[in-house]
Amino acid sequence: MTQVTLNIPDDLFENSDDTSIDLAQRLQLAAAIYWYTRGEISQGKAAQLAEMTRKKFLERLAHENLDVFQVDLEDLAQELVLDCRLT
Repeated sequence: MTQVTLNIPDDLFENSDDTSIDLAQRLQLAAAIYWYTRGEISQGKAAQLAEMTRKKFLERLAHENLDVFQVDLEDLAQELVLDCRLT
């Protein structure tokens, strides 16, 4: 497993009750959400990175008002055109 070390100023979260472990978990979740919403990793990989089940990760996306499923608009348009031709 790859480990990453970040230097974060002590005063960045001075008004927060987060411990360093909480902050690390939040950063992992933020990275998972970021890469998933950009289509760079799958739901499963994002959940793994966030150290959650896939179900919990999807619930978290919904809680954050983010799209749970990634849809490529060009692919969707092609599917709709093909579907219309078949019916």
